[in-house]
Amino acid sequence: MFERDERVCRRCETGADEDPNGLALYPVGDVPETGPVHESALVTVCSPCLLSLESDPDEDVELDDDALFDLVRQTTERQGVTVSAVAAFASLATELPSELEISEQGDDLGSEYVQARREVLLAIDSVDSRLDHLHAVDDADLEPTVAEPLAAFRGGGTKLQSELRGIVALGESVAAGVGRCHGCFDPIVDGESQCPTCGLEYRDADDWRPEPGEDVAFHRLFEAINEALQAASGTTESLTGRTTAVAEALRG
Repeated sequence: MFERDERVCRRCETGADEDPNGLALYPVGDVPETGPVHESALVTVCSPCLLSLESDPDEDVELDDDALFDLVRQTTERQGVTVSAVAAFASLATELPSELEISEQGDDLGSEYVQARREVLLAIDSVDSRLDHLHAVDDADLEPTVAEPLAAFRGGGTKLQSELRGIVALGESVAAGVGRCHGCFDPIVDGESQCPTCGLEYRDADDWRPEPGEDVAFHRLFEAINEALQAASGTTESLTGRTTAVAEALRG
């Protein structure tokens, strides 16, 4: 899998030769509770990124203004990467039905989908890890002029994360709608509730069928994706203002 990812961290692009502690594999999305994790849910990361992703916030830490500013900046940067990754994943998902009509095997398309899904889930986890540290900050230790805009920023960031996860879920529903596992993209096996390849529970696309047993109404699903992207865009715009407010409160 390191070779698949070109021996580069998919979060920060650090190469294997630049990481003295060596690259690692990080699981993304839902993974089976028991047994090995399938390669479709494993992504290459460097040791500093792995530490960042897995580190728990210190409830007793008190951040000075500079450290808090850096944490907000890191979160904002990660959010920008994630928004772009989600939009790219959504665009790819909307191409699945037509592209699979052209190529019934869909091997290249499947590889592209699986990689895009892995990396968008990694991006979402990256923001979560930063937001967790921001949520651990005790507002009582801050001046009200800082605590209020910081709380607004955290709230907006959390809302955006929820919206972005929703868009990814809709994209996964497109994969299910074309008869593919939303994780590894292998064909769905009739009569099974769980993918025999990657172990994920199949995503249900029945909500997007006009009637039970009928084909998925992809136009409705695509409309939902577009509406969700527009909502996330509005939240992102609002969050930009909140980021500026925090920065001004910390730096003046």
